[in-house]
Amino acid sequence: MHAPAPALPPTAPHAAPADHAACRAAIRAGSKSFYAASLLLPARVRRPAYGLYAFCRCADDAVDEIRGPARRRAAVEALGERLARAYAGRPADGPADRALADVVAEHAIPEALPRALLEGLAWDAEGRRYADLPALAAYAARVAGTVGAMMTLIMGRRAPEVLARACDLGVAMQFTNIARDVGEDARAGRLYLPLAWMAEAGLDPDAFLAAPVHDAALGSVVARLLAEADRLYARAESGIAALPPDCRPAIRAAGLIYAEIGRAVAGNGHDALSRRARVGPARKLALLARAAAPAPAAPGFAAPALPATAFLIEAVPQFAAHASARRLPAWWNLRGQALHVLDLIETWETRDARRAALP
Repeated sequence: MHAPAPALPPTAPHAAPADHAACRAAIRAGSKSFYAASLLLPARVRRPAYGLYAFCRCADDAVDEIRGPARRRAAVEALGERLARAYAGRPADGPADRALADVVAEHAIPEALPRALLEGLAWDAEGRRYADLPALAAYAARVAGTVGAMMTLIMGRRAPEVLARACDLGVAMQFTNIARDVGEDARAGRLYLPLAWMAEAGLDPDAFLAAPVHDAALGSVVARLLAEADRLYARAESGIAALPPDCRPAIRAAGLIYAEIGRAVAGNGHDALSRRARVGPARKLALLARAAAPAPAAPGFAAPALPATAFLIEAVPQFAAHASARRLPAWWNLRGQALHVLDLIETWETRDARRAALP
């Protein structure tokens, strides 16, 4: 039996309507992919999602737009201080900070989740490489699994099994990002592929970064990572039925389109250096229509959480959701909404393409 939810804070909200509008504008300008996907969400979820993503976006940009490891580490530390102030109810003077303070209080988001996201950004700041798949999954859990878990809480679901499947989706999407962006990352001096896999394929990481080229060996490593992503997409699918009906199409569409990006990489011969994999408009429309249809039963709902994401799920206290997060009637206007977002949805990225221009 779940304990009752804690009472909502008696104090007035920190964020004013102008702050929410600023968060929405920041997302629309800086992350068209997420903005497009958000249009498929009900309004009750969309506004807090903008606040959450605005802060995540600010955090990502605060690290990526600074040159030099020392200055990037300092930027992460400053973000940690801003996060602490938001949780203390004394947010820094900025729309994203004020909106975040309201979101984490209203939806009982434990501080461990955004703290883990900042830890992942710190790993990026130090240029960390990943020895094997579990190490890479630990990174993906922080920069993407956290976002999946926080979005699930905003949608009013806290059950460990639902959170586990949301984290699966986040990690799968990050694996797809990494596979698609091998070339962009390499040209920026970054490498996310598991080093053990590269060694098994006869690839030297430093030699690859010095002269990034595609060959069959590299393609085999990319194919392995996409196979792992597909396994997690399949498990994540089973958790969508546990979300509120009006939230399911957006989350399912994101997963379907991202999985299709992986198939586009495979269709390019797993060559992620010569060209960027894309999903064409006709295929996107078909996937959006599939997302709108009732989903068939999918196995894997009760599967254990990934070892890399278990700490995120354990950090979430269990209690009944607030009345404000109750299930509402199903929402989906395929003709009016899907066609509007079709030209915008490209990816639901956790890393912006501008990173390729930074050392």
